[in-house]
This record gives sequence, structure tokens and C-alpha cells, in this order.
Amino acid sequence: MGFFRLFNRLPKTGEHSGIFSDKTAKLILRLRSLSSPISSHEMGSCRSHSSSVKPNKIPIFVHEPMSPNENPLWVLSNHRHNPSLLLGYRIFLSPRSIHGGLIKTQALVESNDENPDSVNKGIAEDTENLCKIVSNHHTSYNIESALDHATVKVSPELVVDVLKKLSNTGVLALSFFKWAEKQEGFKYTTDSYNALIEALGKIKQFKLIWGLVSSMKSKGLLTKETFGLITRRYARARKIKEAIGTFETMEKFGMKPELSDFNRLIDILSKSRHVEKAQEVFDKMKKRRFTPDLKTYTILLEGWGQEQSVLRLKEVYREMMDEGFEPDVVNYGIVINAYCKSRKYDEAIELFHEMEAKNCKPSPHIYCTLINGLGSEKRLNEALEFFERSKASGFVPEIPTYNAVVGSYCWSMRLYDAYRVVDEMRKCGIGPNSRTYDIILHHLIKARRTKEAYSVFQRMCGEPGCEPNLSTYTIIVRMFCNEERLDMALRVWDEMKAKGVLPSMHMFSALINSLCSENKLDDACKFFQDMLDLGIRPPGQMYSNLKQALLDEGKNDIAQILGEKLDKLRKTPLVG
Repeated sequence: MGFFRLFNRLPKTGEHSGIFSDKTAKLILRLRSLSSPISSHEMGSCRSHSSSVKPNKIPIFVHEPMSPNENPLWVLSNHRHNPSLLLGYRIFLSPRSIHGGLIKTQALVESNDENPDSVNKGIAEDTENLCKIVSNHHTSYNIESALDHATVKVSPELVVDVLKKLSNTGVLALSFFKWAEKQEGFKYTTDSYNALIEALGKIKQFKLIWGLVSSMKSKGLLTKETFGLITRRYARARKIKEAIGTFETMEKFGMKPELSDFNRLIDILSKSRHVEKAQEVFDKMKKRRFTPDLKTYTILLEGWGQEQSVLRLKEVYREMMDEGFEPDVVNYGIVINAYCKSRKYDEAIELFHEMEAKNCKPSPHIYCTLINGLGSEKRLNEALEFFERSKASGFVPEIPTYNAVVGSYCWSMRLYDAYRVVDEMRKCGIGPNSRTYDIILHHLIKARRTKEAYSVFQRMCGEPGCEPNLSTYTIIVRMFCNEERLDMALRVWDEMKAKGVLPSMHMFSALINSLCSENKLDDACKFFQDMLDLGIRPPGQMYSNLKQALLDEGKNDIAQILGEKLDKLRKTPLVG
């Protein structure tokens, strides 16, 4: 389309000199002598990330800055927006996910997004710098030593911000917290404890978490929100008995459970894909301990809707009506969303007309759901019709609604129109944001338009408010891994780390699997060790792939040592 300027491929890096050279014997002896986890530099002769893979396959390019006339995506408004949670894929999200602010009946909002405009600029800069320092050191001693040289003023707000940024790396979060405790200006707060508990919960360090709970109680900082965080982490870890037990434990800490706490419990169970258990808890406790309200039924409706169980959803809907609760706009939105998830679009449209007939005005979320659903089914004209209807209803289009329109055009592979909508968003001062571009990237990659996808990614890096986030980096790294361009995957990885964005388990998994496929076992082991250093437990299939690759190459001792280290991570709790 002439949309981006393309140049020749990037200079290629040299090939790896070999896998586990004659240092291997010495390496094994060193590993055997270690009682602590293997450090990254001890795992192999892993050189610079991008120097150990073959350059081949797809030519990659760079581009020059373009004027607004050359590229409608270049000029952005000065407004900065939180990334929307709406995906442009065939995944229909809950009402809470699309318009969280509109849905008053939701028991728990789960988001790590922060509004940059609400954070003091100095704190934001210090947070970024501290995260970079922490992410470049993998042991508690090295982290604390490096942080001691940071010229920052510690404050409660700064501590919370850093802990939230380190939420996916519990080991680093704990090391930072232990350092911060010793600094002038530090103050224990409920928010800082909760942020640390969230990070530790993701790596299943529950024994340590309960120690923090005791500390919070002694300082008078313990709240019901803390129990909600722990309940959710147990539920995500599929420890349902412990999740319910946490709810029951509140009373032992002097906090009597109320209806709002009961609603939060079933909300957590539902959103953790345990709606059957949530229903069981509801049936057991209703009218014995708690009298359900409209919010209670709304949570169950959403849970069954996410499971695409329209039959069970209708059962709850009927019970809600029998108990004298009339559906509100949120309930209608949940049922419409459930129909869309089940690809029952005609029934969704019928329900839309029913609520209009009952003078229940559809919300922006409902329009967004229908646009997204119809667009994904390539019923583009109908999707655009609902977009026009939303504007005619007096709603000013929001970023999620525009993103749904962008996605609708992408599903029909009308990328030019998708770019045109992005330009319209800019002119209206409504976005775009990183999610807008993630939607476009998904469809470009699906269409194997890799060059254009990388250009969009590069453009994002320089546009305020649209900077790549973890989701974006994951998309691009996976793209290069799938295209067997590990040199570029590692380049993007390094850029991400330089910006203080820490990789997730899914990113590690994609990269390590690709390195195994390319027989780059030095690098695969190095990244695997990085995962262990960060306290991230690798998925079983990825570990099996790495282990088998090592065994195939006769590296039985290395495979055994890695297995022992993994077992140690699984069984040994952190020391607080």
C-alpha cells in the first residue's frame, strides 16, 4: 500500500561457534558443587543474545521518519490513554473487561494498568530506573548492592509503583521490598504489602504470604482486600479448597464476612474458571449465611457466560427473575456477550431489540460487544451499522469501541480501512493506544505480512501513549520465533529488557521452545536459568522439550541438574 518505507535487511550477526564446547565438563563439575540455584553466566558459553543464532529467512528492515502526509499513523494527539482490555480476536470479553467503569455490579476489578497522568513524573522516572536495575540482577545480594547506588528518594508511592511493575517476577519483587525496608523514607502501607503479596502469589509462595499477613495485622494494616488477593491467587493456582478457606479465615483475624465479601469470593472463583464451584458455594450459602442481591446473580451470569454455557446461564437468569430482580443494562450486556461468545449472533441482536423495547438504553459496552462479535464473523456491514447506531444514540465513541471497529475491518482484511479508522481516532483525540496496534499486529501476522507487522511495531516504539507493552512484545517475539528469525526475536527481547519490561512465562516458553528447535541449547539453558532466577515456574511441555533436546545431544548431566534445580524451586519456599 505504500504505507511504510521499507529498507534492505538489517546486518546479520555471526553464527554461534558451537553448542556446549569443551567447557561442558568443567561446567558440569561446577554445577554439581553449587547448593544455590545456577546463575545465568554459569549455565553455558552463552554470548550476546543476538550473536548466537543464524540470520536467514525473512529480510528485516528499518524505516525513516515520515511526515504526516506520508503516513496517517505518524501524528498522534498529545492525550495519553490507558490501554483498553478489548482484544480484536475471536475472544469476547466480559462487560467488566471492556468498560470496567460502567459496570457497577462487578465484585472485583483485576487490572495492572496505571494512568501515567496520575503518577508524579519524578516517581514514574524513578520507578523505571529501579526496575531496570532490578531486572539486570538476579540474586538478592546483587540487587541490593546495585540499588544502593541508585540516587532515588524512597517513598511509599514509589515502592508500590515498583512492586506493581515487578508483579510478574515475585523473587525480584521480594528482593526490592527487602532493600526498600532499610531506606530512609520507607513506610509500611497496606498497598505495598498487597502489591508484594500479589507478586508472591503468582509464584505460589503462600507460606511467605501468610507471614506477611501476620506482619500486616501486627501493624494494623490488614484489610479484607488482602484476603481477596490471596483468595484469587489460590484460585488461579487451582487450590480451590485453600481459596475458600481464606474466605473463612477472615473471621479469625477479626473481620466478619459480609455479602460483599461473599460476592467477591464467587466472583474470584468464576473468573478463575471455577464457575461450577462458585455455583456450588452460592447454592450452599444463599439464604443460610447471605441473602443474594442483583450483584450476586450478575457474577454468576458472567461466569456461565464466560464458560459459554448458555443453558446454565439461562437457569441463573430465570432464578434471578423469580427472586424479583429485573435485569438491568449490565445483565443484558452479559447475556448478549455470552451469545456472542457462543456465536449466537442473531439471538444477541434479538435481545438487543428486546432491551430497547423495554426502554433499557444499551450501553457503549453492548454496542462494542456486538461490533466486535459481528466483525469477527465477517458480518462487517452489520458491525458498522451498530457503530453508527451507537453514535446516533448520543454516545461519543470511546477507545474500546473504535478498537472494535478496527478489529472488524481487520477480520475482513480491509487493512487500509483499519488504518483510516486509526487516523480518525487521532483526529478526534480518542487514542489510538497500544491495544489498537496489537489488534492490527495480530491480523498482519495471521496474514503472514511480517514486514508490515514489524514496521507497525517500530512505529509504536516512538509514539507517546502507544508504546509496546508486555502483550505487544509477546506478539512480536512469537512472530519472529515462528518465522525462525531468532536473531530478531532476541533483538526485540533485549530492547524490551532495556525498557524495564520484564518477560512473562509465556515469552520465555516461546523463546526456549524455538531455541530447542534450532538446537541452540546453550541459549535455551541460559534462558531457562533466567526463568528459575526470576522464580517463574516453566510450563511442563516446555521443560519436557528442553530436557529431551539435551538428552538427544547426550547432555544427560545437564538435563539432570536442571531437573534438580526445578524441583528445588517447586518445593522450597522463599526466605522472607
